[in-house]
Amino acid sequence: MRVAIAADHAGFELKNELVGLLKASGHEPMDLGTHSAEPVDYPDQSAAVARCVLDGTADRGIVVCGSGAGAGIAANKFEGILAAPVYDTYTARQCVEHDDVNVLALGARVTGVELAREIVIAFLGARFSGEERHARRLSKLRALDRRGH
Repeated sequence: MRVAIAADHAGFELKNELVGLLKASGHEPMDLGTHSAEPVDYPDQSAAVARCVLDGTADRGIVVCGSGAGAGIAANKFEGILAAPVYDTYTARQCVEHDDVNVLALGARVTGVELAREIVIAFLGARFSGEERHARRLSKLRALDRRGH
């Protein structure tokens, strides 16, 4: 799977760990930065990942900031992106299986490296179930994107 991944300065070290995990797991990571611990703005990093997912360059995306919240919010500004901040493996699977989430948001200051690894593996291993109730709810989410309310 092609995975676009980016982080702000708070997520820089965790992002680097996850790039290694992706490679070792047979995925194709697209490291979009940041490439140092110098301060950068998470909306820029999330936007880069969102664009790759939307244009098909990446199958899924991962964004990392201090809490996961800001990076996830920024990614969700793009119509067609469903990003979720995730802090456990159940949610990592469930958000894809039920909600077709295509961008995982992680918080480097609240999630340890080993748990983050497990979350990424669960996220990438999950597939949207396509069950009618989940498809119906997803359709409603997409309608909210188009209407804006």
